[in-house]
Amino acid sequence: MESLTTWLKNLLADNSIFTLQTLSYYGEGLVTTVQLVFLSLIIGLLLAVPLAIGRGSKRAWVRLPIFFYCYVFRGTPLLVQLYLIYYGVVFVEGIQDTWLWVILEKPFVPALIAFTLNTGAYTTEIFRGAIKSTPRGEIEAARAYGMSWALMLRRIVLPSAFRRALPAYGNEVIFMLHASAIASVVTIMDLTGAARFVYARFYAPFDAFLFVAAIYLCLTFGIIYLFRHLEKRMLAHLKPASG
Repeated sequence: MESLTTWLKNLLADNSIFTLQTLSYYGEGLVTTVQLVFLSLIIGLLLAVPLAIGRGSKRAWVRLPIFFYCYVFRGTPLLVQLYLIYYGVVFVEGIQDTWLWVILEKPFVPALIAFTLNTGAYTTEIFRGAIKSTPRGEIEAARAYGMSWALMLRRIVLPSAFRRALPAYGNEVIFMLHASAIASVVTIMDLTGAARFVYARFYAPFDAFLFVAAIYLCLTFGIIYLFRHLEKRMLAHLKPASG
């Protein structure tokens, strides 16, 4: 570790902007960005699966509230949602006197709530479309085997829907990574927040933001590679047989 630090010091010796301290800001921002995006995607996915099932329900009292939630969060900008949740928490009567305030006063938690609700709405619609497009033959075959609705959902519908939804969900993951750049507006030191700090300190906008753009680009290519690998494995049965 010491040899790596020494090598970096020698490498950056003649650079007045990118020092070890500056890179540490970007490192902290990278960790915060990955945590925020990863947690919001995981919680949003867990939220979206039952909502996608309920979205296709024939019961209006189940279907309509989910439709309203998706309509609102897909129809309004994420930045507005973040502002409403971050600043709106303060106006909830009595919340500052409860144990919840210890959690909610930190900007990371309201941002996580906003990102989770946003990606949950988009993911719900992605999975709803994938579930709806399940081939009728698969459902009829499951019924012919005497499967219950829950068993058919678990063994046939959801695995099939997940495979079909994978390309669209990959785009949603990339969108959330890029959208996480707005987290810095509520004082979160993410990647963009680190770039703003470096810009404000050294008055070097091109250096600060081009460097962070390169980091986002590397993360994006990593996500693309991961999802292409998953698609290749999970959709291998759709490839035409070679002669």
